Amino acid sequence: MNIKKVSELTGVSADTIRYYERIGLLPRITRTKSGVRDFTDREIGILEFVRCFRKAGMGVEALIEYIALLEEGEGTERARLRLLTEQRDEMDARMYELNQARERLNYKIENYQNMIKKREQELFTEK
Repeated sequence: MNIKKVSELTGVSADTIRYYERIGLLPRITRTKSGVRDFTDREIGILEFVRCFRKAGMGVEALIEYIALLEEGEGTERARLRLLTEQRDEMDARMYELNQARERLNYKIENYQNMIKKREQELFTEK
C-alpha cells in the first residue's frame, strides 16, 4: 500500500510518516522498483501503535527507546515495563493537572451562569 493510502487509513499525514521512518520509529519501508514506499500490514500496525502512544502523550524519544527495546527482544521486558510505567505516571500527572484546570473552568462557568440568571430575573421583575 502506498503512503497516501496509509495516510488516509491511519489519519497520520504522509509528512509525519516520512519523519517517523527517518528517525527510526518505523522500520525502513520497502519500496517498489520505481521507488514508491510499499507498506505491509506489519508496518501499518507499527504506525498505528506509534500513533496510539503519541496520542497518549508519549514523547518521540521514549517511543524510539521503547521500539529499540522491542527489537532487542527477550531480556528487555523489565526496561520496557519501566518505560511504560514512567509514561503512565507522566500521563496521570497531566490528567491531574487537566482535571484541576477543568474544575477551575467549571467554577468560572457556574459563576457566570449565576450572574446571567440574576440579570435575567432582574429584567422581568417589576420594581
